Amino acid sequence: MDIILASASPRRKEILENTNIKFSIIKSEIDEVLLENELPCQVAIRLALEKSMDIATKHRSSLVIGADTIVVLDDMVLGKPKDEEDATNMLRRLSNREHQVITGISLINLDNNKKIIDYVVSNVKFKDLSDEDIKDYINTKESLDKAGAYGIQGYGALLVEKIEGDYFNIVGLPISKISDLLKVHFNINLFMEAI
Repeated sequence: MDIILASASPRRKEILENTNIKFSIIKSEIDEVLLENELPCQVAIRLALEKSMDIATKHRSSLVIGADTIVVLDDMVLGKPKDEEDATNMLRRLSNREHQVITGISLINLDNNKKIIDYVVSNVKFKDLSDEDIKDYINTKESLDKAGAYGIQGYGALLVEKIEGDYFNIVGLPISKISDLLKVHFNINLFMEAI
């Protein structure tokens, strides 16, 4: 069975490549819209499902992996910043606070009528950031394409005091959970040689 990652994220691609599984990438073109009164975990799951369904409807015999990662502070979803000012404001709000990173997961094979959805939550505590810390981080240009205005796998690691939970979830693809779901529902073992 062909496996497709419904994401153009270089971070998700790299994490999946580390398992030695053969897969292709097709970027989903859905609009990532937040709906009113939707809980954060529901947002992450719905967007992951929409991404994978967008690709699965055109590739029915393939197993499509979709994921969506959001950052949540005080039950509010922090998306990707619009600009540097928005990124600065997000980082100020995250400073010296704990927030959640939620990744929704969707595994779909339409020919076998299988749709598996799940999510993973990790907690991240930021250091008490000075204005200079925030400015220096913004100047790296790393924050602009990332939910919550930071990437833990890059310079953003310098902002973090501690994490609880799955590091790879914070990066954007909770590979341990995905491995479990693939084994149980699709009989795919990521410990094996390249499929």
